[in-house]
Amino acid sequence: MDIGGTQVFSLNGFNNIVNDGIVDRAKNQSNDVSKFEETLKRTASQVNAADTPNPEPQSHSSKFAKIDKTDKLYEQCLELEIFLVKTLVSSMRNTVQKSGLIDEGYAGKMYEDMLYDEYARNFTKNASFGMAEMAYLELTGQRGKMIR
Repeated sequence: MDIGGTQVFSLNGFNNIVNDGIVDRAKNQSNDVSKFEETLKRTASQVNAADTPNPEPQSHSSKFAKIDKTDKLYEQCLELEIFLVKTLVSSMRNTVQKSGLIDEGYAGKMYEDMLYDEYARNFTKNASFGMAEMAYLELTGQRGKMIR
């Protein structure tokens, strides 16, 4: 229909086009929702199947880490933790003013260094920083497992 040089569309034809498009989109969305629900159910069943415990637990599939504290590697990891704590304590010591209690000579510095070595050993032994355990887990390929 043409009114004054402007073309006017029939509302009935326009409504049919809009309705057909909306109906088609709604049908597609309902199909997408049903596909999504199917995928969700399938994934949930796979997760449930993976969570069921096996009658024969395998060491590589365990969720918990195994740390052998008698192992040489663990002892070296513990020494690494002691070294790191000693470095931390020594850095903190350097920020404190000297009181004159310990001699500033060679023997005094050596004594003070040995004292801070023992502080670091005691801190590591009693504080449970966990750096040795984390290093051990990393080196034995057990990264990401929980420590009991």
